[in-house]
Amino acid sequence: MSGHNHGCCKPHSDGIFGERTELIFAILSGVFLIGGYILQQFSDFDFVYALVPYLFSYFFGGFFTAKEAFEEISKARFEIDFLMLVAAIGAAFLDKWAEGGLLLFLFSLGHALEHLAMNKAQKSIEALTKLAPKVAFKKIDGEFREVNLENLEVGDILRIRPNSTVPADSILVHGRTNINQAPITGESIPVDKEPIHNEALDYSNISSIPDKHRAFAGTINGDATIEVKVIRKAEDSTLSRLIEMVQQAQDKKSPTQLLTDKFEKFYVPAVLILILNLAFLVLDEPWSASFYRSMAALVAASPCALAISTPSAVLSGIARAAKGGVLFKGGKPLEDLGTLETLAFDKTGTLTEGKPKLTDVILLNNSSEAELLSEVIALENTSNHPLAKAIVRDGRAKLPAEYQIPQLSSSEAIQGKGISGHINGNQLSIGNLELFEGEELLDSKLVKRIKDLEKDGKTTMLVKSGDHFSGILGLMDEPRESARPTLMRLRELGIKEMVMLTGDNQFVANAVAKEIGLTKAYGSLLPEEKVDKIRKLSSGKAKIAMVGDGVNDAPAMANSTVGIAMGAAGSDVALETADIALMADRLEVLPFAIGLSRKAHNIVKQNLWISLGVVALLLPATIFGWANIGVAVVFHEGSTLVVVLNALRLLGYKSE
Repeated sequence: MSGHNHGCCKPHSDGIFGERTELIFAILSGVFLIGGYILQQFSDFDFVYALVPYLFSYFFGGFFTAKEAFEEISKARFEIDFLMLVAAIGAAFLDKWAEGGLLLFLFSLGHALEHLAMNKAQKSIEALTKLAPKVAFKKIDGEFREVNLENLEVGDILRIRPNSTVPADSILVHGRTNINQAPITGESIPVDKEPIHNEALDYSNISSIPDKHRAFAGTINGDATIEVKVIRKAEDSTLSRLIEMVQQAQDKKSPTQLLTDKFEKFYVPAVLILILNLAFLVLDEPWSASFYRSMAALVAASPCALAISTPSAVLSGIARAAKGGVLFKGGKPLEDLGTLETLAFDKTGTLTEGKPKLTDVILLNNSSEAELLSEVIALENTSNHPLAKAIVRDGRAKLPAEYQIPQLSSSEAIQGKGISGHINGNQLSIGNLELFEGEELLDSKLVKRIKDLEKDGKTTMLVKSGDHFSGILGLMDEPRESARPTLMRLRELGIKEMVMLTGDNQFVANAVAKEIGLTKAYGSLLPEEKVDKIRKLSSGKAKIAMVGDGVNDAPAMANSTVGIAMGAAGSDVALETADIALMADRLEVLPFAIGLSRKAHNIVKQNLWISLGVVALLLPATIFGWANIGVAVVFHEGSTLVVVLNALRLLGYKSE
C-alpha cells in the first residue's frame, strides 16, 4: 500500500516479521497485557511484577503508534496516533496500566486487521502486475529460444504455446487462435484472431491495426500454437500502462476524501486542546478522575474510522473496476460518476458500429440488381473512401459467388460529390444529388425518394448508367445491438437524461436517437460546438459525463465532469485523455462502471454516518463517565473495522 497512507491506517511491512510484524506485535501486546492483569488481580506479588508485563504490552502495542506519531510531529502535524499515545500515557500516569494497555492492544490489533483487509484490495490491483510472463520464446537464427521480456525488441518474432500468456503487445503472423482478453478488456468471451497478411502495414500507427490481428500483453492464448510479431516493448505495452495508471489512481483523492483530510487536519489538535482542558474544568471531583475522564474522551473523539472510510472504498472500487476492464483515474471520477444524472454520447463508434453498411439497394428503370451491383463494385473499388469500401464489401456479399465483376477502363473522383468512370464504353456515375444537379432526368419523385431515405438517417447515392438512372444506394452506420438495452439499464440506474452529440446531419442523429431511445440528439456539430453543448448541459451545478472514443472527442471530454473513453485498450490517446477508460470496445460495460460508482458512493456515505455516529455517541458517554477507556477503544476500533469491511464489499460487486 505504498503511497496510500490515511491518517491512522499506515502499513508496516518493514518489521522483523515482514508484513505480519504489526499483527504479531499486537498479539504479543495482548499476551503481556493478560499476564500483567493476572499478576495484578489474582496474585500476592508486588505490583512491580505486574508492571514488567504491562511495560512489554505497552512496548509491543505502542511501537508502531509511537513511530507514526513522532513521524507526524516532526512534520508539524498531529494525527490520530498521537491522540492514542497521549491517552495511553495518561492512563499509565493515573496507574490505570491495564486500561492503557488495553487501549494500545486493541488499537494496534485493529490497525493490523485493517491493513490485512486493505491488502486484499491492494493485491487485487497488484495482481495486474503478475499477468505478464517473465520470459518469452524468441526466434533467433531460425530457432525459438527462451529470453527475458526486457530483451524483446519491436519486430521480434515470438512463439506462443496453447493456453499460455501473451508476453508483449503484438500482431499475429502465423496461425489462427482465440484469445481470452478478459484480463485487459474484461470481455467474457475469447476473441477470434487471425494472421495479418499486409506486410506493408505501418506498425507505428498501432491504432490502425484491426483488432482481429492484435494480441495484448497479459491476455491468454487459446488451444493453438501461434507466432506473433512484437509491436511494443514490454515496458510500453497496454498492460504496463494500465498498471501504471491504476497505481497512480490510488493517490488521486476524491472530493469527500479531500474534505475529510482537511477536517482532520484541524480536528485533531482542536480535540487535543479541548479534551486536555476538560481535566481542569470539573471542580467537584478529584483531578485524577477528571484527567481519566479526559483520556477516555480523547479515545472516543479520535476520528480513525472517518480517516479510513473514504480511501478504503475508493481503493476497493478502483480494484474491482480494473478487474472488470474499467480504469478509474482516481477517486474523483469514481465519486462523480456515482452522482451524475446526465450522459452525453458521441455517435460514430460509440452508439453505432462505426462502420457504414449498405442497407438499401433500390432498382430504377428495370435494372438488374446483380448487374447494378457488379458495375458499382467495379467503380467504387478504385476509391479509398469509407463509403466506397462499405459498398464493395457489402455488395460482394449480395452477389452470387461466381458472378464476374466487369472491367473498368477509367475512373475519376469528383471531390465532395462522387465518382465517375467507364465500363465497356458506357459511362457510370455514382454520387450525391449535387453530382446530378441540373439534369432533366432528376425529377421531383426521384428527389423525394432520396430525401425520404435521408430522413431515416441513410446516406444516399444515386447511380447513373449511360443515359438513365439505374438505382439508389442507401448506407447507414447502424446502432450497436447493445445500444438500446444498455440505455434502458442506465435509466434503471438513475440516469435521467441521455443525449447524443454528433457531427452527422440532424436527420441521421434523429434516426439513431429514435431507434435506441435517447432523450435528445444534436447533429451537425463541430468539435468546438460539442464543447459548447457540454457547457450548456452542465451549467450551474449539474454534472455530466461525455462518452466517446477519446480521440476526436477529447475537447468535449475535457469540459465534462467525467470523460469516458471506449475501446481504450487499442488507443493510446483514449487511455491518456479520459478520466475513465473502458478497455473493451463494448458499450454494455458502461452500466457496470456507473453501478459500481453508485455503490461506492453509497458505501462512502454509510461509512461517514458510521464513523461520525460512533464519535457522536461515544464522546458524551465518556465525558459524563458512562464509558471508560476500555469501552471507548472497543467501540473506536470496532467502528474502524466495520467501515473497512463495508468498503471491501465493493470487491465482490456484480452488475445486476
